[in-house]
Amino acid sequence: MKAIDFIERFNQYCPESLAEEGDPVGLHIGTLNKEVQKIMMSLDVRPAVVAEAIEKNIDLLVVKHPPIFRPINRLITDDVQVNMYAELIKHDIAVYAAHTNMDIIPNGLNDWFCELLEVKNTTYLVHTHTIKMKKLAVFVPIAEAPKMREALAKAGAGKIGDYEAASYTMNGEGRFTPVGEANPTIGKIDQAEIVQESKVEVIFPETIEKQVIAAMLTTHSYEEPAYDLYTLDNFTEKYGIGRIGELEKAMEPEEFIQKVKEVFHLTGLRVIYPRKGCKAIKKVAICGGSGQNFFLDAVKHAADVYITGDVTYHIGHDMQETEMLVIDPGHYIEELCKVKMVEQFNQWKNEEAWQVDFYVSETSTNPFSFK
Repeated sequence: MKAIDFIERFNQYCPESLAEEGDPVGLHIGTLNKEVQKIMMSLDVRPAVVAEAIEKNIDLLVVKHPPIFRPINRLITDDVQVNMYAELIKHDIAVYAAHTNMDIIPNGLNDWFCELLEVKNTTYLVHTHTIKMKKLAVFVPIAEAPKMREALAKAGAGKIGDYEAASYTMNGEGRFTPVGEANPTIGKIDQAEIVQESKVEVIFPETIEKQVIAAMLTTHSYEEPAYDLYTLDNFTEKYGIGRIGELEKAMEPEEFIQKVKEVFHLTGLRVIYPRKGCKAIKKVAICGGSGQNFFLDAVKHAADVYITGDVTYHIGHDMQETEMLVIDPGHYIEELCKVKMVEQFNQWKNEEAWQVDFYVSETSTNPFSFK
């Protein structure tokens, strides 16, 4: 398969458009216009990860953290970081990054954290995007309607809440007259034609319009397909970063801290205790990565605990003045994305009958150790 075909499927699940403004998601190195047989998922791109990719003959590296987060001023391979890029190019390994969009999407990284911690009834912590929905109505010969519905669903259309492949079909008469240099699938030049057609309607987020329209045009047998496209005002999808929800039963602070250590396989973590003392833990807020700037949002939601990484000294002081416990398990708990994303990749592989192998990077990119 081609790398671009895999990334198009990936973008149905994790759209680049849902990344935070300024987040450099997408292709960083190489090309997607090439055949791929081996794809590896990693949290970071580091020299050891690149060496692993070279050893395994990886064609495409998918990562959580963009490798080129800031502009490069020099391409000097004496620099370890730059040499890493050179090795990727030399061995024709493309690198694609999905960063904050993986944090924001439903069934994404923050939801996986909540599953591990058994946090229920979750919603987003901070609103980031409101996505409008669109409706496609396409007219096809009645016999082709099932094939069209299947293609549109495969492209991601027809998802409404917990339902997939939702559509509406109405039959009627289509009329047209081929003229000039037309090459009609049905009918003859200069002769009026009446065809029994189905009108197939589906809705979808505006973020996947391109792929839905492409699927429709590819599937349609007509030389000039007739279709309508609307923007809906009565239905939107809202997205946000971080999650907040509740434990089934309240836990004592020390018991919950121990649970966090066990769930994420940690030998140590940092804890900020509120000066006024800790409450029992029932309402849990979490934001993977560096989410300290959202701690006041956790306070507004009346969270008993906020879990996030990379808390700095002075922000820690501010956190301490709230009534909320703060747990910093480190940034590296995001490595969970490696296993979870490859599980998703293999599901798509089975659905699409792809001839490609997926790998979880075995390299630890955690720079910190606890003694």
